[in-house]
Amino acid sequence: MTTLTVKAGPPLLGTIAVPGDKSITHRAIILAALAEGTGTIRDYCRGEDCLNTMRALQSLGIKIEETSEMLRVHGKGLWGLTESGDVIDCGNSGTGIRLLAGLLAGQDFFTVLTGDASIRRRPMGRIVKPLREMGATIAGRKGGELAPLAVTGGKLRGITYSSPVASAQVKSSLLLAALFAQGTTTIMEPRLSRDHTERMCRFFGVPLRHDGTTIIMEGRPSVGWAAAPVLRIPGDLSAAAFFIVGASIVPGSDLLLTGIGVNPTRSGILDILRRMGADIQLLRQREEAGEPVADIRVKAAPLRGVTIGPDSIPQTIDEFPILFVAAALAEGETVITGAEELRVKESDRIATMAAELRQMGARIIERPDGVVIQGLGRPAENGCFAAARGRSHGDHRVAMSLAIAGLTADAETTIDDTACIETSFPDFSGRLAALRTGSR
Repeated sequence: MTTLTVKAGPPLLGTIAVPGDKSITHRAIILAALAEGTGTIRDYCRGEDCLNTMRALQSLGIKIEETSEMLRVHGKGLWGLTESGDVIDCGNSGTGIRLLAGLLAGQDFFTVLTGDASIRRRPMGRIVKPLREMGATIAGRKGGELAPLAVTGGKLRGITYSSPVASAQVKSSLLLAALFAQGTTTIMEPRLSRDHTERMCRFFGVPLRHDGTTIIMEGRPSVGWAAAPVLRIPGDLSAAAFFIVGASIVPGSDLLLTGIGVNPTRSGILDILRRMGADIQLLRQREEAGEPVADIRVKAAPLRGVTIGPDSIPQTIDEFPILFVAAALAEGETVITGAEELRVKESDRIATMAAELRQMGARIIERPDGVVIQGLGRPAENGCFAAARGRSHGDHRVAMSLAIAGLTADAETTIDDTACIETSFPDFSGRLAALRTGSR
């Protein structure tokens, strides 16, 4: 079993680049495969989640040349995929399996999608139901509520669908299916979720329209590369969040994170931390492939508790584990509500983070849709958390959040079962160690 041990000590100093955005990488690989012609994806996320999506497209007949820095994708157009000779394993990726289900719903062949034990527990009915309405035949455990999913694609028709949850995965699955549908597909959300798929569609020349939280797409468009067939992936804000919080809570820290995606539909972590008193500056703001990008400078600062309600959840959904850490070391009370979606991630992130941080002395009251956290106050040199032996519960974000918490503990903190970190952030521990020596 892989473990990670951290201890309190020097501040986080220097400059760091984090892996390419995981969410954007998934979408870039899929849409590049559907484009006419060959293009290059640079600075992509090499986590196992994205590599599994790459392997899935290769098994569907797409030639992809791979190096550590770029993917060269030989697209075959909307109708160029071919049936895989094997079951497609999406590993630990909820994004991968849900987006691929939408893609395969419009194909004229049969595919089986599966994943690890965590994926086979996660809800799939939220995409299966509307994809069936569009005309796909999908079977799965518990009537399609759980993976594995057996997808028999077919002729799809556009539908009008009101999603009960604000979920970028649900929306993106349906938008990918809508590419193959006859007619118009209209998707309505209760709140605006991440818009990476919409931005990526525009990059590839796919027209769609917005009306508030409603998206409208005409089926069967052409998909092609922009004038320059190169797509550069911004740094992943969800990966950067661990270091942003780490630099905020470890006294004396001064950190620069370069080339980070700051898309407003997912930058809730920055807004919330600023409300908590974090010293965060956005520098060199620019745009790459339709995504806003900036360098982020963070200095240590005292934090205070805040109230986080339902309107902030979609823009922050993946960053709540590390926000729990920040709140546990803030002055005063933090209340989080409307976050029940955290219970159906790689782990039940409300339960796992509450249990693990309580071991470290945090004061957390768990609620069905969130938590109440009584902050311990600003870390002193000897730390505010009590050292403990924690567990990742197979969840990469829980593992990395506990590692950051350990930076302010009173002795060494060890986290068990940390191989899951590879799903999104290879060499997380190495980059963390380098910052603690001030390496650049």
